[in-house]
Formats: sequence, C-alpha cells, structure tokens
Amino acid sequence: MNWQKIMQRKGMLSTASVTLLALASMAWASTRMPGAMLYVHNHTDRPIFSYAVNEAWGGNASAYGGGGASCCSRIEGDVLTVEWIKSITQPQYEAGMREEILTREVPNPPRTRQDKYLHVHFFPGDQVRLFWSPNLDSHYESLKEAPDKEVQQ
Repeated sequence: MNWQKIMQRKGMLSTASVTLLALASMAWASTRMPGAMLYVHNHTDRPIFSYAVNEAWGGNASAYGGGGASCCSRIEGDVLTVEWIKSITQPQYEAGMREEILTREVPNPPRTRQDKYLHVHFFPGDQVRLFWSPNLDSHYESLKEAPDKEVQQ
C-alpha cells in the first residue's frame, strides 16, 4: 500500500467521524427542551425586588405589576425552586414592614416544545403559580388570588 492511499483512508475516516459526531449532537439537541424566557406577574401589594427560578434570575416587578422578561435559561425538573425578595414601599416601611426572602418548591407545569415563556405569578399569601406558554399570554393574568389547581393549556 502506498502513502497516498493511506492518507486518503485517514481522510475518509476523519470525515466520517466528524459527520457521525455532528449527527449525534443534532439528535441529542433535538430531544432537549429549548431555553426559556421568564416572564413575571405580581398580583400583590409588595414589590418584588428580585426573583429566580432554579437559580435563573428573572428580574423584578412593581406592586401589582410585572410584564418584564429575562432571557434565556434552561428550566428543567418536575419541581422548580422559586426564590424571591419581597420589597416594600415607603408607606409599608413606615408601617413597620421589612424586606423578606422567600423560597417555594413549585410543580413544573406541562410544557411543549413551542412553549418558550415561563410565566411566574406571585399571588397574595406568598403563593406562586407557574404557567408555560408559546407567547406572552397566561391564563392567570386576570386573577387576584392563586387558583387551587394548575390551569392546563
């Protein structure tokens, strides 16, 4: 066997190896959920200074406000950890309220590959509800109190 044929075989093996690796990587990526945008809704009279879902920072929200999105995080797991800092307004401070740090374990609602927004709703009584959506709409938007059950899409 001459030198040229050996080099030609090595080149074919290298090309085949790279192609196989690329195909395996694409197959693996297609089985994983895409990254998510966190979208906050605050249904309480206390501002949210900061919040995170599974350590992915989501931003903040004014009292009875929200609508801010942060991008892009991988949010996975059957149960998600939501941590937030409840801030205070000046009148609340004068009434003796102080900042509070809270953590809740919340079930991760069902998600499809089209769902790119995780809506994080903060309700009175330190209740948190989550909702996946392909857009900025959430079934919990107009609620004043946390629903007893998760709303299905």
